[in-house]
Amino acid sequence: MNSQPLLQAIIPLVADIARELPGAERYRRLLEAVRILMPCDAAALLRLDEGWLVPLAVDGLSADTLGRRFRVDEHPRFASLLEAPGPLRFPADSPLADPYDGLVEGHEGHLPVHDCMGCVIRLDEKPWGLLTLDALTPERFSRPDLDALQSFASLAAATVSVAGHIERLESRVVQESLRAEGYRLAAAPRTRTLLGRSPPMRQLHKEIELVAGSDLTVLIQGETGVGKELVAEALHAASTRAGRPMVSLNCAALPDTLVESELFGHVRGAFTGAVGERPGKFELADGGTLFLDEVGELASPVQAKLLRVLQSGQLQRLGSDREHRVDVRLIAATNRNLAEEVRAGRLRADFYHRLSAYPLQVPPLRERGRDVLLLAGFFLEENRSRLGLGGLRLEASAQAALLGYDWPGNVRELEHLLGRSVLKALGRQPRRPRILSLVAEDLDLPHVPGRVEVAESGDDRPAEPPMNGPMSEAVDAFKRNLIAAALVRHDHNLAASARSLGLDRGNLARLARRLGVPTDKGR
Repeated sequence: MNSQPLLQAIIPLVADIARELPGAERYRRLLEAVRILMPCDAAALLRLDEGWLVPLAVDGLSADTLGRRFRVDEHPRFASLLEAPGPLRFPADSPLADPYDGLVEGHEGHLPVHDCMGCVIRLDEKPWGLLTLDALTPERFSRPDLDALQSFASLAAATVSVAGHIERLESRVVQESLRAEGYRLAAAPRTRTLLGRSPPMRQLHKEIELVAGSDLTVLIQGETGVGKELVAEALHAASTRAGRPMVSLNCAALPDTLVESELFGHVRGAFTGAVGERPGKFELADGGTLFLDEVGELASPVQAKLLRVLQSGQLQRLGSDREHRVDVRLIAATNRNLAEEVRAGRLRADFYHRLSAYPLQVPPLRERGRDVLLLAGFFLEENRSRLGLGGLRLEASAQAALLGYDWPGNVRELEHLLGRSVLKALGRQPRRPRILSLVAEDLDLPHVPGRVEVAESGDDRPAEPPMNGPMSEAVDAFKRNLIAAALVRHDHNLAASARSLGLDRGNLARLARRLGVPTDKGR
């Protein structure tokens, strides 16, 4: 290979090493350079994480690829690359399935990868991850390309090393040095993480970083299905208690008579059926974190006892007068409005104020934009692995349908819908395909894309812009429907409605006045 293209690709990357750049931008430039050096249809950078390969950056692959996690022992090409001493090429006749088949951007249908090569990136002589290149044209790569990739691998390792070093420095600034280690639970490595790159999720990540290192009690609020437990796990994993257990209890899953025993433990004979002494969740979580889900369901007597433990760090098991001292960081979650519960007399005010030392709001999926595709990629990869498929992808129509839906059930609804849709689509195939593509019709979403549903005055019919007349009138009508729908969803909270529409609160108020949309609930 001529040295000129190699120099053209490498010189900007060398210059970037001395610059302050976000890790994501460094990785993007790395892939851009490798595609200049070795023209191909797609490139990807993946980090090895306890037997899984996690995409950090992709160029030429569909957006949902970034949400996937590839298990190495299920993808023989990845396993071969990690074990090889240098770059490897997989020609079109390779019997090993390509994990990216059907994922190359801008191509409809089951178009497979015909030429592929990649190499392991090593840091401190240990495999850190992979750099992969894919082409839809057979015989695209040659021996000189392998040599160029070998030369490029060292620079890729330097880029990765610099990005990691900067991330560690930034973590120290916010006193979150443990976050780089990811989720560390006492039992087993966790395969699910808090995915999201939308502005609301970036803000949530910043708040998690800010509060995780403290011992403040955190109250996680959000609708059902938004992933409040994952937020709690992220807080624990990024805290100084990460090496200690995180213990969880769903307060709504137990009757009031058992919740107290679960929390504080009991001694033999404390109640019928108590045949032995048993520690509660607080003692099991000593030194670590206790996560109470649906905390608004606790009865008032339990609230009072829990408040005492939070204030003094001392508890008594049921049926015992012996004091036990515990050191526990409490994280609570609820889908209720606890301030309203206090006003209604169903929740103690002192308990509420103790819980909400640091409130965190988890955004609903409808406010997270293209995060739905990242999450879809994650769930599709899980389904692909579970069903033993060679590939599972979303056609453009399916991606548009996912982006256009309102997701009242949030991430949980997305997970269940994709699992159901994959099974139905697979059942309609005359024979089991190697790559299964989902189209919009497979998703069976309960709405028509592009229509905005607004339920007012008992009328829940979809509101549509007029199909005739000047374009300006149609645009204004469409804006009215969007604003009215957002206000209904957020109970006429103007700030929350503005966030969901990506507008400033004042701009939304002025736009609503111009269009004649009432922003007050009573009007």
